[in-house]
Amino acid sequence: MKQKIEHILVIRLSAMGDVAMLIPVLEIVHATYPRLKISVLTKPFFSHLFAHLDFVNIYVAEVKGKHKGVAGLFKLSSELPDDIDAVADVHNVLRSKILRKFFALKGMKIKKINKGRKEKKELTKLKTKKIHPLKSSHQRYADVFEKLGFPINLKRKLEAKKLEIGNSIKTGLGIEAEKKYIGFAPFAAHHPKAYPKEKSKKLIELIIEQTNIQLLLFGGGKDEVNALHQLKGKHNQVQVVAGKFDFKAELALISNLKLMISMDSGNGHLAAMFQVPVITIWGATHPFAGFAPFGQLKENQFLPDLNQYPLLPTSIYGKKEVKGYENLMHSIDEQAIVNRIKTIILEK
Repeated sequence: MKQKIEHILVIRLSAMGDVAMLIPVLEIVHATYPRLKISVLTKPFFSHLFAHLDFVNIYVAEVKGKHKGVAGLFKLSSELPDDIDAVADVHNVLRSKILRKFFALKGMKIKKINKGRKEKKELTKLKTKKIHPLKSSHQRYADVFEKLGFPINLKRKLEAKKLEIGNSIKTGLGIEAEKKYIGFAPFAAHHPKAYPKEKSKKLIELIIEQTNIQLLLFGGGKDEVNALHQLKGKHNQVQVVAGKFDFKAELALISNLKLMISMDSGNGHLAAMFQVPVITIWGATHPFAGFAPFGQLKENQFLPDLNQYPLLPTSIYGKKEVKGYENLMHSIDEQAIVNRIKTIILEK
């Protein structure tokens, strides 16, 4: 096994939010160890997330194509550079476990993430409980680098990066320098952590009462795009971004926002990786599980009434629906969110 580590391969194949959470960790690793060579193995679509990091080499795993199955993963392992000394598996799924076996045969030093499944299961038990914050995903990523001999301080300040907005976006949205652009992503993969339609409408109306605010609605898929247009209604200060631009263009737009309002979903993590303030609206999930966007204040987290819903969190990813908890999102006050928005906008 090689002794000195000069080149680390980081494995994170999916999902979008989890891949986005890796970005600030890599930035801090690079700032702390500028001579360390960093490569990332991920799925083709997620390679866009790393485009603004000039210190990262991206390799793609075509797991539904030429890298499918054990034979495909062996082929993938042979396609990667020979100078890789170590592997940081921050995914730890079946595919990455198989890859680790192949890398071990090459004498690479390998460390994997501890996902904390046991404590997360305890946190979401359906019983009245006293909850406490678990280790964040960002810290779990950082721990893998520390095991390889590269400890970092996640409190290290990062410089905000604004990507260049292309002419297609400027023309399509009529971008004006004096306007304050706020993003709002009201949907989530699972119903228990999506803001109700009527609450979203009210929140939109309260936000656009503010001076010089332009609200941009984010989402994905035909159904969400249609729902966003319904939320927009006839408000001139509201525009639907979803379905208009490619992912690369959306990332550029997100990086230039004054603020992003998101459910517990990938959009919040996309904004946070550019140091954009993020207000997160939580439902059945909870920031204590470790999935809060990077570097965000406690004041930016809005939760249901825990006295009214003492079993929260009931789920890590929001899949589980609990009887009697169908309306938990209705206990989150829109005016309180708007008050926080005002504070953040003034601070910026």
